[in-house]
Amino acid sequence: MWSRCLSLGSRSPRSCWSPRSCWSPRSCWSSRSCCSDAGRTWVRPQGRETGVQTYNSLTKRKEPLVLPRGRVATCCGPTVYDHAHLGHACSYVRFDILQRILTKVFGISVVHAVVITDIDDKIIKRSQEENVSPTILARIYEDEFKKDMLSLKVLPPAVYLRVTENVPQIVAFIERIVNNGHAYATNKGDVYFDIRSIGRRYGKFTGAADVHSDPGDTDKRDTRDFALWKSSKPQEPCWASPWGEGRPGWHIECSTIASSVFGSQLDIHSGGVDLAFPHHENEIAQSEAYHQCTQWGNYFLHSGHLHLKGSAEKMSKSLKNYITIKDFLRSHTANEFRMFCLLTKYRAAIDFSDSSMSEARSALSTLVTFCNGAQAYMRGQLLCHAVDEALLWEKLAETKELVVDAFADDFDTPHAIHAVLNLVYHGNRQLQPIPEADGSARSPTVFGAMLSYIRELLDLLGVDLLDRQEEVASSSSATLDALVEQLCLFRSGVRTFALAPRETPGAPGGSAAPPRPRMHPDRVPLLQACDALRRDLAPMGVLIKVGG
Repeated sequence: MWSRCLSLGSRSPRSCWSPRSCWSPRSCWSSRSCCSDAGRTWVRPQGRETGVQTYNSLTKRKEPLVLPRGRVATCCGPTVYDHAHLGHACSYVRFDILQRILTKVFGISVVHAVVITDIDDKIIKRSQEENVSPTILARIYEDEFKKDMLSLKVLPPAVYLRVTENVPQIVAFIERIVNNGHAYATNKGDVYFDIRSIGRRYGKFTGAADVHSDPGDTDKRDTRDFALWKSSKPQEPCWASPWGEGRPGWHIECSTIASSVFGSQLDIHSGGVDLAFPHHENEIAQSEAYHQCTQWGNYFLHSGHLHLKGSAEKMSKSLKNYITIKDFLRSHTANEFRMFCLLTKYRAAIDFSDSSMSEARSALSTLVTFCNGAQAYMRGQLLCHAVDEALLWEKLAETKELVVDAFADDFDTPHAIHAVLNLVYHGNRQLQPIPEADGSARSPTVFGAMLSYIRELLDLLGVDLLDRQEEVASSSSATLDALVEQLCLFRSGVRTFALAPRETPGAPGGSAAPPRPRMHPDRVPLLQACDALRRDLAPMGVLIKVGG
């Protein structure tokens, strides 16, 4: 139930009607008309070429991303009846990354709206189990969802829209679909979408038009028909409508609110791959029936499922195999989870495990370590041989080009991150410390440019390396203090052993004078090593008293 859409909201007739379509809305929507197959053929939009190629679930191949007005808007959100889990987080973080790339790399102004489903069967059932109002239950989990998204650094939308605050618009939306001849009311007060009225236009994602199930509700004309309006049951929230008291069906909510905000067309609609059918399929059917157009959504982007390692099933509440976002963040950071998402393509299924999180943590540590080394070199605290400055400038320019190309190729974040890690590899090869300055020329500028680029790119993607540095410093400070203390104790023990006197025979002639202690000659190097360690630690702020 977690989806979002990227839309333009263009009301231009050309954006709604393809060149192949008939110009009579009713004839275009008759399954017996000359254009009964028009809606099964994707029509490339007219507008701004973004330079991005994206996989379109409607065509099952990569298509050039073209935006009629050069703007994108997003909508749709959670059904708030329980804690959000990592499966939800994965989808939202992945599409947050896509939104950031569109905005900051390709200069597309993104208008983001999120629809909160705050009334449906699951919310009603949970509220009855917990003996609490559905409204109160929904508000509790809505607030938790918003906090979880902020904790994961998901950009907040321009506006949140609740279904319960848009019921009059939903009723009007359904009325128009009925009047257009694509929905019908039953004697019980339910309203169903009439699949047969659109003929072969249904089934754009899965060929669902050819799938027939066993008869269920006998009031349906076709077993595939889905509810637009549900008649109320005792002790359920309800609203007035021309068909009696009831509440909206699930699919109609996003279509209505997206249309009320963005108009008759969406640029991009996105969500988990499990939403393609029936949710997105039904949204397309009812929205095109309402607007009488042949292509309501131009692009559909679907993210892969999150699996627990070793499980073929997706992470979900119904299977009780999920980890809540709050529980996850007790042992991991938002930066680590975002890197975990960046290391796989957004369309791919992704395994959550200790090893996959270790890979993400390792990638972050590699980037932070390089940034720290580059800063130390720029401050003159890290001495190196002469740097191959020309090579590093060349690798930096090459990396920038590779990253943009990767983003333009269906938002290929793994290739982009690997390009950056390769840049870091070449930088680290030049940052090999030497004990003393050898008079070589220094090249701080190129490292400053590399450092700035890496930070800006990761910040663009929602990963704050400065936060990561603070996390590392905070978590390691106590460990570092203990390490220094143990090192000093070890040095003290070695020095005491090195200074221990060598036993000598008694004085000749029976003299009572005690022998003069002498150091073991073979222990002198140990004492010299202790003195060298004391001198080497001093520049790092660790001062050991002479003789200590």
